[in-house]
Amino acid sequence: MTLEFRSVDSLMTGSPKVACVEIGGIPIALSTSDDGFLDLLRRRYDGFLSSSTPEFELAFDLAATGSDPDAEVRVRRDNNDGDWILERGDFQARWDPRTGRGRVRQNSNPYSLDSVLRIVHSLVLAERGGLLLHAASATCDGRAYLFSGVSGAGKTTMTRLAPAGITLLTDEISYLRPAAAGYAAFGTPFAGELARSGENCSAPVAALFFLEQGPENRIDELPEAEALRRLMRNILFFAQDKGLVEKLFATACDFVSRVPIRRLTFYPDARVWDLVRNFGRNFDRNSDRGFDSNVAPTIPEVPQHV
Repeated sequence: MTLEFRSVDSLMTGSPKVACVEIGGIPIALSTSDDGFLDLLRRRYDGFLSSSTPEFELAFDLAATGSDPDAEVRVRRDNNDGDWILERGDFQARWDPRTGRGRVRQNSNPYSLDSVLRIVHSLVLAERGGLLLHAASATCDGRAYLFSGVSGAGKTTMTRLAPAGITLLTDEISYLRPAAAGYAAFGTPFAGELARSGENCSAPVAALFFLEQGPENRIDELPEAEALRRLMRNILFFAQDKGLVEKLFATACDFVSRVPIRRLTFYPDARVWDLVRNFGRNFDRNSDRGFDSNVAPTIPEVPQHV
């Protein structure tokens, strides 16, 4: 699939049909001249449609061929004009961070659409001190809890075991932004095995748990250096850009210094949520915690994920 990019200044000519999708408090206008695709994206992001003034705009052109969602993702800057170029087997896009406008060519399927939005949000968040984390998250008692780990560690299991009164933010990708008292987690429409969107709400992050399955439910301390290494391994970031990698690393260090991070070993039954709730109630959020810069003297490589 080949896309001849025009200047992004000409993307919004004519009268395209537009839906505004707001994730993490960042509204993005999605425009298309195809009624069927407009209906698809409105159904896909139902619950996240917004009447806010968009910060960014993406115009979509549909292609009939070239679908390979397993192909390698490439995210790079155009050396001539500074635009971001996003490419995979099933989509190509160009996005200008200065004007906030971009153009996408893809097949008419929701998976390509999700991927483009995740990449754009990852770039925006890196500039604003936030991040996307491969983690399930849910709110309980007005606070958000994050559950991260390798594939099969139990992220979806934790969401399935959640009792009444727990609000799912996501079972796949947690959306995190800095807040006055630490970080806030936002619901996302990016679904995993549960195949359903999270709720469009947010809450301050009470804790991040790295999951391991075992014969009992137990919460253990993690050294800050280990917490940072695990956090970096699970950040979703797509661009090989030195400046943004440095900002993302600084964000990860700040997150480790401000959010309790623990290892959660659990047996898959609902009682694990009693342990999570008790931890949130008992943790002294007023404790003086500072990040030791000696634990990570160099910037590690940020893995790329889709």
